[in-house]
Amino acid sequence: MKKLFGLSLLILIVVLSGCGSSSGESGGDGEEPLKIIAAHNQTDPENPYQDGLLAFKESVEEQSGGDIEVEVHAGTLGTSETELVEKLQTGAADVVLVSPGFMTSSGIDQVDLFAFPYLFNSYDHWEKTVQGEVGDEMAQIIKEESDNDFRMLGYWTAGVRHYYGDEPLQQMSDIDGKKMRTQTSGVVADFWKQTGAVPTSVAWGELYQALQQDVVDAAENAYPYFVQQDHHKTPNGKFITETGHDYTTRFLLTSGDLYDGLTDEQKEIIEEASKASVEAEWESLHSQEEEYKQQAIEEGAEVNQIDRQPFIDLAKPLQDKAAEEIGVTNLLEKIREIGESTEE
Repeated sequence: MKKLFGLSLLILIVVLSGCGSSSGESGGDGEEPLKIIAAHNQTDPENPYQDGLLAFKESVEEQSGGDIEVEVHAGTLGTSETELVEKLQTGAADVVLVSPGFMTSSGIDQVDLFAFPYLFNSYDHWEKTVQGEVGDEMAQIIKEESDNDFRMLGYWTAGVRHYYGDEPLQQMSDIDGKKMRTQTSGVVADFWKQTGAVPTSVAWGELYQALQQDVVDAAENAYPYFVQQDHHKTPNGKFITETGHDYTTRFLLTSGDLYDGLTDEQKEIIEEASKASVEAEWESLHSQEEEYKQQAIEEGAEVNQIDRQPFIDLAKPLQDKAAEEIGVTNLLEKIREIGESTEE
C-alpha cells in the first residue's frame, strides 16, 4: 500500500507540474515565450503576404515585450492552402492565410460568396464590406460551421484579378472557345463558361509552361502574382485586359482552440497585431499592383480596357442563384447596398 500510495503521489506531482504550460500561460516570469508559427503559401518573400505577416510578427513581439515570439514561413510549411490548414488543425502552424475556395472544400459553403465574379465594384466597396457587418457575420459563420476549428483574425486581399491571354479582349465574345486557367467548378467556373471560355485546371507552379506551350490560351490573376511569375512574357500571357472581375478576399485564420487558450492580455495582443497585419498587407498590395503593372508594360506586355457591363450583367443572375443555394441571399443584398452607396 505504501508503494502504491508513493507511486500515486509521484504521478500527481508530475501532472500538476505540467499544468500551466499551455499557450495561455507561457511567457513572463522567466518562462519560455509563447511561440506562434505563422505561414502563407507564396515562396517568393517579396509579396504582400510576407509583408503582412512580418507586420503581425513585429506588433506581437513589441506589444508582448518578447513574451510571445512569431516565426514567419513563406511557402516552407506548404505551397498549397490544404497543407497549411492541415498544419493549423494539427498544431504545426498557428496562423495561416487561405482563400474562400479552400474554405468551401472544408464544407463551409457560405464563404464562396466572396468569390462571386463582379461582387465588388471598387476597393472602397470591398473594404466597407469586410470591415463592417457583413465581415463580422462571415467570421461568425466560419467559427460556427467549423465547430471552432477556425477563428477569423482579419481579411486580406490578393488584389484585383484581370484576364491575360494570347490576344486582347475587345468584347466578351472574343473569349469564346479559349482554354482558360481558372477554377473548374462552382460559380467562378459557371461564370467563365457563360462567357464562352473553357475553364481548365493547371497548377499555379505549372502555369508558365502551360502558357508557353499552348496548354492554355489564357489565365486570370492580379498583377503582383502573375507578373512575378513572368506569365506576361509568354505568347499566351502577353495581352492583359483589365476585366477587374474579382476584388479578392483572403482569410487570416487561427485555431479556435489555440485562441481560447490564450489569456485576455494575449488575445488583445493578437487582435491588435492582426489589425496591423491587415493595414500592412493592404498597403503593400496596392503599391505592388501599380508597380507590377508598369513592369509588365515595360517588359512588352500590352494592357487594354474593356466595357465591363456585359460581364457584370452576366454575373448577376449567377450570383443570385448561387447565393440562394448556399443560404447567403441576405448577405448578398447587403453587399449590393454597400456598393450602391459607394457609387453615389
